[in-house]
Amino acid sequence: MEASRKVQGRTVTDKDIKTIQTIIASNPNWHRTRISQELCHLWNWKNDAGKLKDMAARSMLRKLDKENLINLPVPVRSANNAYRYQAKQEKPKYQSIDKKLSVIQPIRIKQVKTQTEACLFRSLLSHFHYLGYSGPVGENLRYLVYDYKNHILGCSLFGAPAWRVASRDRYIGWDETNRRKGLSRIANNMRFLILPEVKVPHLASHLLGKISRRVSMDWKNKYGHPIALLETYVENNRFRGTCYKAANWVKAGETTGYTRNYRTGKLKVPIKSVWLYPLSPLYHTLVSGGQ
Repeated sequence: MEASRKVQGRTVTDKDIKTIQTIIASNPNWHRTRISQELCHLWNWKNDAGKLKDMAARSMLRKLDKENLINLPVPVRSANNAYRYQAKQEKPKYQSIDKKLSVIQPIRIKQVKTQTEACLFRSLLSHFHYLGYSGPVGENLRYLVYDYKNHILGCSLFGAPAWRVASRDRYIGWDETNRRKGLSRIANNMRFLILPEVKVPHLASHLLGKISRRVSMDWKNKYGHPIALLETYVENNRFRGTCYKAANWVKAGETTGYTRNYRTGKLKVPIKSVWLYPLSPLYHTLVSGGQ
């Protein structure tokens, strides 16, 4: 019986491994991006907008390489990648703001699209968010937030959901098959930052509300499918999730503290509370692959 493994949400068989090995061996001058693009074409691996899932393919290749199942060429970073993933940018300057929310309206939420905006986004998270930022992987949306005078207030990142979380999956009520089909309809609020000296009461929950009203349409415009549910994970030893509660997110439970590579019986990561925000009354159907 042919062996298979789950990598990057895709079942990869021994036959698939041999296909990848053949592509690499037959094209010794190809870089990793060219290999991943060829694989996407060969497997017809595309998102709902018809675009190649190149980033997912590259992530899968890196994982297979790490397991010594394939032998990727040494990574070659283009000038663009060097720009995007270089070490911390210069610390961005921003205004100290201590005002009522009504005074700084209208607030503008801008989707990151240009290289300049991407540089600012990365710099904000690198300098001011405790988790930092190593660049987007897979489907994602990045937002910058400004006040009425165009002063930067913070930023937010939405990306791929966690593969398996017991409390979230119970809340949705899906089985294994529907979980696999429905993950693409969930977005994870991976980073949410309000700058340290921006002291505006209720700003965080206000921003969460504004972004939640647009994120599904923004996602559909970019990737060809909507989002039905938002999730986030809040470290219990750091935060209480107050802004998510104020924005009507639902606390569905807590993580176990075990990683996917858990073996020793000891906790590997901080326990986090699981917060969810349904974007549609039909989210049960949408996250299960319905329309």
